[in-house]
Amino acid sequence: MKNELLVATRNPGKVRELADLLSSAPVRLLNLRDLGISTDVDETGSTFIENANLKATAYAREAAMITIADDSGLAIDALGGAPGILSARYAGAGADDGERIRKILGELSGVPGGGRTARFISAMSVADASGEILFAAEGVCEGRIITEPRGTGGFGYDPIFVPEGFDRSFGELPPEVKAEISHRAKATRLAVRYLQGFFDGLT
Repeated sequence: MKNELLVATRNPGKVRELADLLSSAPVRLLNLRDLGISTDVDETGSTFIENANLKATAYAREAAMITIADDSGLAIDALGGAPGILSARYAGAGADDGERIRKILGELSGVPGGGRTARFISAMSVADASGEILFAAEGVCEGRIITEPRGTGGFGYDPIFVPEGFDRSFGELPPEVKAEISHRAKATRLAVRYLQGFFDGLT
């Protein structure tokens, strides 16, 4: 079908978020599991945009269909921008969310509240079936890292990140609030505008 879009992830949290955020686009969403794609793309870029482009290009070529990919992570000022593009691998291969959170909190031990500023960054790239990048955007959500996890919602570092202007973590905030203010929401809204025009042009 010409109005199908591959969401290049196996992360169920990302799949759920992107499905909600892309619900207004005139398109049927598929993910890597739906297509039985098990290959991994080496994220060798030095920025979130570069890694999103790498994933969008590789998976679009493999699936021969238009593909959206994101690369996102947490940048903490007191850690010199870490974990950054290494967010998913910061505690080592095979580490789970809890282990990554404990590593971050350990490294921030003793850092006062005013020094715990951070931001979530999401880069979103769209590639056509040949792998050519058609669109790329980046969204940022400023906030701070708290001293212990709070809430069971979201995924990744959400329980220790409180967005600017709020007193609850991403793990505590309702999904509809996160869908308005998150880094991924901001990047996806830009991508949706592009995709609306792209798919409308095919009809």
